[in-house]
Amino acid sequence: MSYDISLRDPITHEEIEVDEPHFMRGGTYQIGGCQTLWLNITYNYGQYYRREDVLGEKGIRAIYGMTGAESIPILEKAAAALGDDIDPDYWTPTEGNAKRPLLQLIAMARMRPDGIWDGD
Repeated sequence: MSYDISLRDPITHEEIEVDEPHFMRGGTYQIGGCQTLWLNITYNYGQYYRREDVLGEKGIRAIYGMTGAESIPILEKAAAALGDDIDPDYWTPTEGNAKRPLLQLIAMARMRPDGIWDGD
């Protein structure tokens, strides 16, 4: 299981597409890059996202409904609360592995700060 998180247009609610493909990868990804501002994140990291010092009770869902701009300081704070212990196996729930998707979401939010987060 996983979270499918995307930035959506505030008017049309369609997934936002960018001109050039990005290569941010989660649990699933598109070969050759993806032109939608979308990321798949494994539920394995949920235990870290739900910590009070990270995103709190709602976990990653805390950003749903926020604009990219609104989410940036929240995601930065969450990423700063996590360690850097990366395991080469994406599926291993470590703080470092859980941090990487947060940094990718920040990058997407900077690309389209007007977009609205949606997911699941």
